[in-house]
Amino acid sequence: MTQPLNQVKEWEQRRDEANRYYQRGKFQEYLDLATKNLHLARAIPDRAREGYTLNDLGLAHLSCWQPQRALERFHQALSVANEIGNAPAQATALSNLGSTYSRLGRFSQALEHFDKSLPIFRRLQDAQGEISTLNDVALIYTRLGEPKGALLLQHQILRMRRLLGDFSGEATTLNGIGFAYNVLGKFEQALEFFEAALPIQRAVKNLLGEATTLNNIASIYHDLGKPKQALLLYYQVLLTRQAISDRAGEATTLHNIGFTYSSLAQHRQAMKFYKQAMTIYQQLGDSLGEISTLLNMGTLYATTKRKKLARSCYQNAQELAEQIEHQPLLEKVQQFIDSL
Repeated sequence: MTQPLNQVKEWEQRRDEANRYYQRGKFQEYLDLATKNLHLARAIPDRAREGYTLNDLGLAHLSCWQPQRALERFHQALSVANEIGNAPAQATALSNLGSTYSRLGRFSQALEHFDKSLPIFRRLQDAQGEISTLNDVALIYTRLGEPKGALLLQHQILRMRRLLGDFSGEATTLNGIGFAYNVLGKFEQALEFFEAALPIQRAVKNLLGEATTLNNIASIYHDLGKPKQALLLYYQVLLTRQAISDRAGEATTLHNIGFTYSSLAQHRQAMKFYKQAMTIYQQLGDSLGEISTLLNMGTLYATTKRKKLARSCYQNAQELAEQIEHQPLLEKVQQFIDSL
């Protein structure tokens, strides 16, 4: 009996160490330790720990922007959880599958998995799991052009977070509410919620959250017709995102800087930043980011009377939207093509 006990202890210690790497954003180290732990869980053998490790590996792949590999691991984790009847692990795997499909722009599949995970979280009275899943659902509503549905959910989440005293999570939700108001074109209201999120993120030293909120505030300045103020803030955000190796955030900010230069009719500068964003989106396999940038590059080419290059950008965007089976985006791309 001593050997398995020693191995279990080793598994626990390694998982704790891996989680510390995850919290510090060192995802490759997290992935390496989780891979070792999978071999150990299978050697013991311990199906429950194997399932937990498969879920850890899914999170590691997702954080390293390997969404297809993340999907494989989360499906394997779900299969183990179903086999041994581990309800908390089932809910977690379903929710993580939803998040991964959402990141890939496959929103109907994402919602399907969230709908399966929510009743399990509620039955287990796992408030944090429920809140996290509802938050993901709200973001999908916003992206699908249903910000009113998102707002209803976000206000419900805000009440739940405050009841739990979840200070850090409250900032995330305030940001989500601001994002929905922004999509609705209610810029002043959006700004209020973003500015309410900022001091909380600074208090809990959440650099990633702070960068996201500042990025959102900059986009509001742009929408309010203050592009130069927006640019100053975007450059500040870009430095933070580069410092914390937030590649996805860096691509978003580069794209936003390009868009701001475009609105200032500084076309060469705009194209320079769009191309930098494109490189990162391609490295990350972020099709949604790539499509958005291609459409903006195409618009820039069309504005400067280079229709051939514009058409090429729009067609590349169309191919990507077909690959991820994103119908609303396909319709949007078609409108761009027709406008030529």
